[in-house]
Amino acid sequence: METETNRQGASVAYLLLYVDDIILMASSTTLLRKIISSLGKEFAMTDLGPLNYFLGISATRTSQGMFLFQRKYALDILDRADMSNCKPCSTPVDTQSKLGPNGPPVTDPTLYRSLAGALQYLTFTRPDVTYAVQQLCLFMHDPREPHFSDLKRLLRYVRGTVDNGLQIFSSSTMKLIAYSDADWGGCPDTRRSTSGYCVFLSDNLLSWSSKRQATVSRSSTEAEYRAVANAVAETCWIRNLLRELHSPLSHATLVYCDNVSAVYLSTNPVQHQRTKYIEIDIHFVHDKVATGTVRVLHVPYSSQYADIFTKGLLTRLFTEFKSSLNVRSLTPVPTAGVY
Repeated sequence: METETNRQGASVAYLLLYVDDIILMASSTTLLRKIISSLGKEFAMTDLGPLNYFLGISATRTSQGMFLFQRKYALDILDRADMSNCKPCSTPVDTQSKLGPNGPPVTDPTLYRSLAGALQYLTFTRPDVTYAVQQLCLFMHDPREPHFSDLKRLLRYVRGTVDNGLQIFSSSTMKLIAYSDADWGGCPDTRRSTSGYCVFLSDNLLSWSSKRQATVSRSSTEAEYRAVANAVAETCWIRNLLRELHSPLSHATLVYCDNVSAVYLSTNPVQHQRTKYIEIDIHFVHDKVATGTVRVLHVPYSSQYADIFTKGLLTRLFTEFKSSLNVRSLTPVPTAGVY
């Protein structure tokens, strides 16, 4: 996927290209028509009008901004799994579910891999299922019956929330805020931790991740700080992208973490026995803090939205965090802000 920028005076246009599909947007109608006319002279192309469908993602304009969802794609996955009429459930994973390598092999591993792979694409507009999909994809090479049971639970959740999507708001402010979390030693087989983060640009969820860490952390501080470093790296990339799009940020990025020790280390990188194994991450984050690009702050557990990317949550907390990530149905419902 390629992005191009065209700027003429005070007007700016962005073109997003994927193979032969194009999204073109501009700050003025005159510039938009001029670019469409120029492209039409060079290539055989059709102007389909306002954006409504792109790479399987539906886009609907609302009074608040734009709503992105994949209802048709979700229904296709359910139909492939023969679960179109299954009983819905309230959360994608339970609070006790920690998948390991044990259990009898599934009878149809190809189906498991096909469904788990398809669900990865659904996370483009459904961050609420990211953790569950990440856990299922860890066992694509050798799926077992407990894994298939959790896959079916996720599909039951998708069935009950098939109309959900991601709300994008119109906003005039430009503040980058990230939430970072880690589930220390959560994998029962390898004892590796799971890192998760989400990044907001103003009120809009821009980026999110759930990923098992590459090495074992010797303390919760190590695991949390690795997660912070991942979030900081992502926000640095976003800041550079915004600069290339002629929308540079003037404020420092705020990265929220619920581990006090990790917050302390970001400003005072004293090396000692407990943290020498994350020395590179410590210096990377500290350099960004020292230059004023990033501020790492503490956030209470009740407001740590990145928890939804590292573990199963109780229904009440999951629903609250899901709403804070701007995942909802197309019908607008009043929700609290993300900050």
